[in-house]
Amino acid sequence: MERRRSFPDVLAGGVFVLIGGAFVVGSLGYELGTPLRMGPGAFPLLVGATVAVLGLAIVVKGLVAGEVVAFGSIPWRAVAVIVLAVLFFGFTVRRLGFVPTSAVTALLTTLASARVRLLTAVAVAAGLTLAGTLIFIVGLQLRIPLWGPWLGF
Repeated sequence: MERRRSFPDVLAGGVFVLIGGAFVVGSLGYELGTPLRMGPGAFPLLVGATVAVLGLAIVVKGLVAGEVVAFGSIPWRAVAVIVLAVLFFGFTVRRLGFVPTSAVTALLTTLASARVRLLTAVAVAAGLTLAGTLIFIVGLQLRIPLWGPWLGF
């Protein structure tokens, strides 16, 4: 009987284990407190441990009862555009402001797909920008300017 292994499951589970482990290690720099009076490091420790355990379960599942799944072609255009959009947002949000940076980021990520038309991409970008502004600036009151100094506002 041949054992099947699922490389995507093993890879995804390994990523979860690494991320969870990083949170656990990072949380040890803070005070953990007691179960009745938890410190600032308790929540990241619990979440990181939970993510790591779930990742380990995914790795075991991929090694024991995996399916043979072949990767298709990698959409390099989409990968590059999304990475570029995230970098653009991170480097320009304080200087351009939340509204224009969110609009450009949403437009770039929407256009990462070759199947999306320009009008649809603009509508999605406008909707995401409005929703992001309402959630993060109005609702959560983040201290990010709507319009940045690069635009003269």
